[in-house]
Amino acid sequence: MGMEIESDSHSVSNKNRRLPDDVSARRRRRPVRSELNIVYAFLVRNFHLSRRYLSWEIVNIFYSIINAMTIGLIGYEVPAATRGSEVLYLVIGALLWGFLSILFDEVANSIGYERWEGTIEYTFMAPIRRLTHLLGTCFWGVSYGVLRTIVVLIVVALFFHLPMHNANLPAAIVVLLISSLSFMGLGLIAAVLPLLSTERGVQATHIIQGIILLISGVYYPITVLPHWAQWMAWLSPATYALQMTRAALLHHAGFGLLWKQMLELAGIGILLIPVGLAIFMTAERYAMRTGRLKRNG
Repeated sequence: MGMEIESDSHSVSNKNRRLPDDVSARRRRRPVRSELNIVYAFLVRNFHLSRRYLSWEIVNIFYSIINAMTIGLIGYEVPAATRGSEVLYLVIGALLWGFLSILFDEVANSIGYERWEGTIEYTFMAPIRRLTHLLGTCFWGVSYGVLRTIVVLIVVALFFHLPMHNANLPAAIVVLLISSLSFMGLGLIAAVLPLLSTERGVQATHIIQGIILLISGVYYPITVLPHWAQWMAWLSPATYALQMTRAALLHHAGFGLLWKQMLELAGIGILLIPVGLAIFMTAERYAMRTGRLKRNG
């Protein structure tokens, strides 16, 4: 009798050990169309989460508009001959940083939202690839960021009557999309922090975001920074995105002039995304092994 119980227990144990292999096999057999459907499902899921907090989204958009207007008004301190360009310089910084910070927040803090909602364990136990899960979150961040940036741009352009006769909008849009790759990668790396600690992790992501804001020349040229900070600025993808966007909108720089910088920025993003994914998955295994996924983390 004891041997039968031991045999049954051993059989159950073997079945439990085979379960991850079965899940992995299902993931490998899943066609590309199913993966795209799952990415879309996560995009829709994040949309419904934002709709749940619609009042806060309205407040955030209102604050973004007022912030861009306030920063743009600083440009009125310069002589009238160069005032339009100075205002546009500042507004470009506010708009692009708003887009990049939205993307960074949506990716980096998505894990924090899951922990606060108490759904992170269910998400991580689902038989889906982590890449699929995170791609859905990233695509939602890009979609939401573009929509919110367009709304802010329309209102700010009407308020300031921005001089757009020299603007190369197609080149600026391409730079915007390329820069999103780098911030997806940075967001994946920063998402490790809320994964390991709920409160302190989210706080740390805001500190990282503040450092990027300081060194990237969002509202001023990086040449005004101390020399040690200028070296840090060249490590920030936002520095290159801002320089190219301003060149396109202020000086009508096109693809012929910017294509090399675009390729470099795209290369940074293509490098950061797999690095960020690898770091995140390593941290995920550690968090699951040490029991750090509980809500009060």
